[in-house]
Amino acid sequence: MKTIYFIPLIFLTACSTTPKLVLRPQQPPPATDNSAVRYPEVVRAYHFGRYVDPNDDLVMHEQHVVYRIEENTRWNLHPGPAGGSPVSPAPSRNATFSPTPVNDAILAEVNSQRLATTQIIAGSQILAATLQQLEGALRSARRNEQIVVHLQIEVDDLKKRFAALDAVPAPPTAPPISTTNEPPTALGP
Repeated sequence: MKTIYFIPLIFLTACSTTPKLVLRPQQPPPATDNSAVRYPEVVRAYHFGRYVDPNDDLVMHEQHVVYRIEENTRWNLHPGPAGGSPVSPAPSRNATFSPTPVNDAILAEVNSQRLATTQIIAGSQILAATLQQLEGALRSARRNEQIVVHLQIEVDDLKKRFAALDAVPAPPTAPPISTTNEPPTALGP
């Protein structure tokens, strides 16, 4: 009978000795730069306005953005440093994504291009002003030409009138009227 007393004791001790579960938050692993191990994917956004669907003329697409993966992720197969831990960043894949190199020669060329551009703009302004003056002189010359043509027509008309007057025979001249009754003499007083 003594064993019967022990059975409840075993159950009570079993309940009291359950280990308590303690949750401890784990620290996140340190952030590593995976660009030395894998190249990241390149995603481009394309902005489209309204357009008609090329496959169906009855469908029109509204303005929207389309995202396209230009380059998928891939492994960086360039050898890393001798220690085995890749530290150097991945080389840029496309020259359009890398900034332009700047050195003294490039800066000098950019400055000379800017100077040439300002000189060309100044020259074009001078040329435009000269062109306006020439257009004004041309308008004035056309007006003067019209006046000269009109005057030439009038001069030709006057010449015709004078020629017509010269062609008319002159009326006979009457002898001078004398106040006396004496005949005119050639040997007069």
